[in-house]
Amino acid sequence: MAELAHKRVLLKLSGEALCGTVGGFGIQPETMRAICGEIAEVHALGAEIGIVIGGGNIFRGLKGSASGMERASADYMGMLATVINGVALQDGLEKFGVPTRCVSALEIRQVAEPYIRRRAVRHLEKGRVVIFVAGTGNPYFSTDTAAALRAMEIQASALIKATKVEGVYDKDPMKFDDAQRFEHLTFTDALTMGLKVMDATAFSLCRDNN
Repeated sequence: MAELAHKRVLLKLSGEALCGTVGGFGIQPETMRAICGEIAEVHALGAEIGIVIGGGNIFRGLKGSASGMERASADYMGMLATVINGVALQDGLEKFGVPTRCVSALEIRQVAEPYIRRRAVRHLEKGRVVIFVAGTGNPYFSTDTAAALRAMEIQASALIKATKVEGVYDKDPMKFDDAQRFEHLTFTDALTMGLKVMDATAFSLCRDNN
């Protein structure tokens, strides 16, 4: 068995990752199967995996508020979108034989367990993948921030954000051919340069609790 660089990790998945296209809508079954298959392979190596899932493939709170909705209402709708994605991801992982628990920062007992930190850690210790949905449970906080928070709470040794590009760049390499990739970057560097790979609140949490 391969030696793991990190025993316990927190994976941040965007909602768009489930639909397979940037700006797309819904869940693409083939894409879901591919993602779940990769997670199942890592789980089989003995990794303890927590996942924070976004909801941008269904509803994005910032877009809702930009169109005139009250920000808090739009953010709660975004949290509910992550619940839909989380339940779908749980179903996909279980089809690969991976024991999975979906835990929610909002009270939705018929769909997901309420988030209790010690219980989530116990699930990980028992070899279950834990999917964290509904963000932090509070408006005005992104799922990036939720990922940073949950990573600290479960004492993950690594926070991995799955994106469509390999590495972190000074600007979007999908739009700019001259984008430069960083070989090494501190959290302070990312904040100072205003990099958009994660929001400033998430970077600040990581920096202050590294």
